[in-house]
Amino acid sequence: MSSRKIYIPRLSKFSYIFPDPRESSKEGLVAWGGDLSPNRILSAYAQGIFPWYNEEDPILWWSPDPRLVLFLDDIKVSRSLKQSMKKYEVKFDTNFSAVINMCRNVRVARGEKTWILKEVIEKYTLLYEMGFAHSVETYDKEGNLVGGLYGISLGGVFCGESMFSIKPDASKTALVVLSRKLKEWDFDFIDCQVPSEHLKRMGAKEIDRDTFLDLLQAALQKPSKIQKW
Repeated sequence: MSSRKIYIPRLSKFSYIFPDPRESSKEGLVAWGGDLSPNRILSAYAQGIFPWYNEEDPILWWSPDPRLVLFLDDIKVSRSLKQSMKKYEVKFDTNFSAVINMCRNVRVARGEKTWILKEVIEKYTLLYEMGFAHSVETYDKEGNLVGGLYGISLGGVFCGESMFSIKPDASKTALVVLSRKLKEWDFDFIDCQVPSEHLKRMGAKEIDRDTFLDLLQAALQKPSKIQKW
């Protein structure tokens, strides 16, 4: 029995052109290589592609099929979560550095691998300074940062990257408040990228990649909210 080799193109550091994600495998590996320059990252997100790789890997660019999406009207808030949310205060863009580092550190402390490498933190922090990346922070009554998330905003879509929580429901609280705020701002949906049972329980749905890419292009027709939130 012979196995069929799949060719994955290598990106040039001198061009931001990506292969068409619709033509990649269902696993969604679109390309490898290139760099994490802000322009390349933004070009990737605008095409439904995101970087995701381990420290020992080259930069890998993905557009999986199916895609996990949270439509803003579908967010589920259980009775217990409603009670938990009363314990916290949620803020936007007041401590991006702490949030992205906590998303990394909590995973490392659990003995898990993380794609939030030093170069990722550096480049996404630059995107934050440019107004494209944002953090949502959950604080307890003592003012301690206990949960949150970060991601990229383009047009009418928020591309979620990672979440962390060190107190019960702290990251869920951030997601609920973010969903409500995005609805006020006329966003279309949150791109949750990779299927997750945790996010499905909160209302996220798997959709096929072609549908996602069509929805993304429609959402990108809206002006980007490029400013601190």
